[in-house]
Amino acid sequence: MFSSISRNVLNTYKKGISPSIFRNASTKIDFDNGIKRITMCNTKNRNALSISMMDELIQNITNDKDKIDLRIIVINAEGPVFSAGHNLKELTAESGRQQHEKVFKLASELMFNIIDSPVPVIACVNGLAAAAGCQLVAQCDIAICSDKSTFMTPGVNFGIFCSTPGVALARCVPKMTAMHMLLTGLPISSSEAKQSGLVSKVCSEESLDNELDVICKAILSKSRSVVELGKKFYYKQIQENIRNAYILGGNQMVDNLALEDGKEGIKSFVEKRKAVWSHTFNTN
Repeated sequence: MFSSISRNVLNTYKKGISPSIFRNASTKIDFDNGIKRITMCNTKNRNALSISMMDELIQNITNDKDKIDLRIIVINAEGPVFSAGHNLKELTAESGRQQHEKVFKLASELMFNIIDSPVPVIACVNGLAAAAGCQLVAQCDIAICSDKSTFMTPGVNFGIFCSTPGVALARCVPKMTAMHMLLTGLPISSSEAKQSGLVSKVCSEESLDNELDVICKAILSKSRSVVELGKKFYYKQIQENIRNAYILGGNQMVDNLALEDGKEGIKSFVEKRKAVWSHTFNTN
């Protein structure tokens, strides 16, 4: 699905996007056909969400975010661990309160950038996602995993309750699943994660890329502006009571219909043809 680096660099130049095919200390980027794939590759530290890892993830998510050619962001990882969560060596007593505050402020910034990204952010998991690593999965817009993947919030085992992972978790899964994970620190399987709503799809390790391809192709066929509008409104309306949400939703749909792509979508349906999207917020 994702071609060689040399071809990707050529494509990014053609599309007018600054070349972003590179490898940092903890991540590497592959940009092709509108899809930016961010791969955590610090396998030695089990892809821990260290300060440097979170800095890189934030930078990688925000780079090119306003370019029309960026359509999807995928976060995945090398090795058997998607992410083991925060680097506990950065949370020792000796590191001090100021650094502790920095770690969790940065983690929140990472989650906010996923929410604020104008394009869908997809977690593609093939292994263990623990603590803040589980939080990262829960905060993404879509999550798929292999059947060998497991998910846990084991902070309570080490005297650090997974309070911030619980924020994302509680907004993804039912109370009983969230509290079971948070209070026991025990893992749940991929099938349990799917059943509870933590992930949207489970498949074999061999078919993970194919499943990701299906999802990406479906999103790529849509209007970028309509997807952005819809994602932004989703996160807005879930904070409202149901009456306000319906009022806001009706207004949002009227605004959507006024967009050039809203008009094109209706027109293409009536004319029984494929829509030609502008991917803009034009109302002409």
